Amino acid sequence: MDDRALLEISLERVAERIGDPVPRVYEALFAAEPQLREMFVGDPTGSVRGEMLHRVVDTLCDVAANQPYAGGMIAAAWGNHHMNGVSTAQFQRFFDIVVRVFREALDADWTPQIDAAWRRTLQRAAAITAQAAANAD
Repeated sequence: MDDRALLEISLERVAERIGDPVPRVYEALFAAEPQLREMFVGDPTGSVRGEMLHRVVDTLCDVAANQPYAGGMIAAAWGNHHMNGVSTAQFQRFFDIVVRVFREALDADWTPQIDAAWRRTLQRAAAITAQAAANAD
């Protein structure tokens, strides 16, 4: 099974297990990076957070499938976030937090194959982010 399929299986299981992961993901983000909370004061309903997480998951699935769109999306998102004061480390940490929340939600159902697929995907996303940051210098 390819990485994208493994990511999609895990996403389906996460949705079955916890429903909408947005609240958990952003609680974890704000616990790790409390200063980022103020960036969302204009999002009282969570719709912006939901849209952001949707795009992140979609893009990571494209990264897993080696789709060319993914690199451009990550680079553009990094640029937008960087202009708004988000560091490269914070930007990358969000991807890591998303996967950590998914892993915690699945617990024992987080298989070695799913873990390996997410790890490879995060490594590719980190490389794309690093290249975008290097190109900006």
